[in-house]
Amino acid sequence: MNYYLVVAGCLSGMAALMHIGCIVFGAPWYRFFGAGEQMASMAEQGMIKPTIITSVIVVVLSLWSLYAFSAAGIIGRLPLMRLALIVITAIYLIRGLAGFYFVSSPLGRSPEFWVWSSVICLIIAMVHVIGLRQQWNTL
Repeated sequence: MNYYLVVAGCLSGMAALMHIGCIVFGAPWYRFFGAGEQMASMAEQGMIKPTIITSVIVVVLSLWSLYAFSAAGIIGRLPLMRLALIVITAIYLIRGLAGFYFVSSPLGRSPEFWVWSSVICLIIAMVHVIGLRQQWNTL
């Protein structure tokens, strides 16, 4: 079992759960996690758009979690494992690096949101990289 990929799967799963929290608990959670006032206001007004956007993110993060667990040997082998994990890792890395660009023009979010979310994405990317490096020959 590859513990780095288990941790990577857990981190993506935790991110998915936090997004579910935003759907369930609404505007205060959107605000707390820095989703922006526009998303929080739409949630307060009962609009469906924040729920749809956040639900898509939940599905993607959950799928990423499953791929990490699959590569770690916890669940059965998923299709296109190597390619999927390369893409997932690259997305976390690119998102982590790109977020620092938005600190100076935050697009409706706080600079702190961009810094913290970027650091988190970079940590998850590095855990994936280490796990992938260890597991590469069996993928």
